[in-house]
Amino acid sequence: MRHFKHIVSRSYAPQTVFWLALFVLSFPNICLSFTDHLPLLSRLTNVLLPISAYILALTGMRKVGRTVWFLFPLIFLSAFQIVLLYLYGHSVIAVDMFLNLLTTNAGEAMELLDNLLPSVVFVVLIYVPLLVLAAVSVWKGLELDRRFMHRVRFVSAFGLIVGTVCMFFSVNRGFVVRNDLYPINVFYNVKLAIERTYATAHYAETSRNFTFKAHPTHERSEREVYVLVIGETARAADFRLYGYQRNTTPRLPVTKGLFVFNKALTQSNTTHKSVPMLISAVSAEDYDNIYKQKGLITAFKEAGFHTVFLSNQLPNHSFIDFFGEEADEWKFIKETPNGRSGQAEAEGKEFYDGDLLPLIDKVLAKKRRKQLIVIHTYGSHFEYLKRYPKAMSYFRPDDASEAEAANRPSLLNAYDNTIRYTDWFLAEVVRRVEHTRSMSALLYTSDHGENIFDDRRRLFLHASPIPSAFELHVPFIVWLSSRYMAIQPARSGILQSNKGKPVATNLSVFHTLIDLAGIGTPYFNRHNSVSDMAYRPRPYVYLNDHNEAIPLERMANSAEDVLYFRRAGIPFHGR
Repeated sequence: MRHFKHIVSRSYAPQTVFWLALFVLSFPNICLSFTDHLPLLSRLTNVLLPISAYILALTGMRKVGRTVWFLFPLIFLSAFQIVLLYLYGHSVIAVDMFLNLLTTNAGEAMELLDNLLPSVVFVVLIYVPLLVLAAVSVWKGLELDRRFMHRVRFVSAFGLIVGTVCMFFSVNRGFVVRNDLYPINVFYNVKLAIERTYATAHYAETSRNFTFKAHPTHERSEREVYVLVIGETARAADFRLYGYQRNTTPRLPVTKGLFVFNKALTQSNTTHKSVPMLISAVSAEDYDNIYKQKGLITAFKEAGFHTVFLSNQLPNHSFIDFFGEEADEWKFIKETPNGRSGQAEAEGKEFYDGDLLPLIDKVLAKKRRKQLIVIHTYGSHFEYLKRYPKAMSYFRPDDASEAEAANRPSLLNAYDNTIRYTDWFLAEVVRRVEHTRSMSALLYTSDHGENIFDDRRRLFLHASPIPSAFELHVPFIVWLSSRYMAIQPARSGILQSNKGKPVATNLSVFHTLIDLAGIGTPYFNRHNSVSDMAYRPRPYVYLNDHNEAIPLERMANSAEDVLYFRRAGIPFHGR
């Protein structure tokens, strides 16, 4: 019994709390030195400087338990960082990670947390005991020995000197403190997230006077229907249309008037950035203009179109909502009439993209002369097996939901079922629009793709700070109605000639739809429209975490990505 009490008393001793706190705070730095491919001097900088600073901070007061609680924000970020390293395998907490916390919904969060259980358990077992022991140490009034403090401060001073020398030479080789030194880079990202949240909250003010100065150029008496379908997490690699061995798209290949673009890449692997670019005139190269411009729907409204926005996702007070609610009519089918988002989901009801079809029928039944319908689907978002009715389960078994590499066959079956369901949904929308016998067009693309433990990197899901080829290569499909091809027969030839060219989806969607609908606006650039003979592909770029357009080869340049792009015939100048 006496021995047990001794062990307990030693556990909350000041030096024990000190060393445990130093380990907890330093653990992300040590992990990042292995996971992020930085030069040796940069790695040393990223370890020596922070650890030395942590030692100084922990010896700032003799009551180290109190210091630990003062450092709680750093400890929280450390825990958050470890969870994200478990999920993505590299990179610090990005700006988009913080913004995702604000734009995700409870259902998505729980689906993800269920599959982060090992990392969450690790964090609880390591980080919570530290806080408990620190609290007991404070309660007992225990203090660090002065001689111990002097010794570790001497070590800290030596580490700071060596770390500073390493940083000096690293900066000359491209090391940027605010981007590469943890936790300074995380605090910088927090600052950017706060600034963007503030700018988003004031969007209504900064965009109030914006206008596209749009006007129609097509015959006013001709009935026109244009549809934009935005997929979710659908990667081109799993579409039979793109050479996949499985028959995931049985209906689209036999659809007349279909044009499949096989070299389309998204400029962002996050929904909250990619979708707003798809439904506005901004792209990766001028993304910050999003805070002062309105969306595609407004351009169609100015040109005399009745506009409708339909979504199978929950509203999240992001630009997706802002642009969607510019429509004459908008509906989030997961939101109850009293505005309580997610109530039906909480009660166990599943919503499928097919539930949008009756709403589309009602819109088309109005027989308006000029109509735009924007549809935001839930497509292939994890958990995959919840995105389609059981009757549409084609590839089996498909019941695994745990994010483990061993479950890949079942996860892939479920994912491929979502693609097959998307094929059915798109074919149904096309059938309905064709039935109107109007001058019509439909454009389908996805916000981003997905990782499903596809190679030795063992990546899963999306939104990683460094995107993979599976997240970037997405479907991009244009369909023209029989009436449209009869009135503008040259358009088919143009689409046919352009479908083998590279496409940046977030850049081309706006201009292509504006072009197909014959809307005149100073914001239209015919070089960005795949339906224009003047279409001119631009070099692929990616919108990074700091809203900078970065050449793609600097972002996705692993051997696996280079091999993927080469096999897909996508021009890419990686290593």
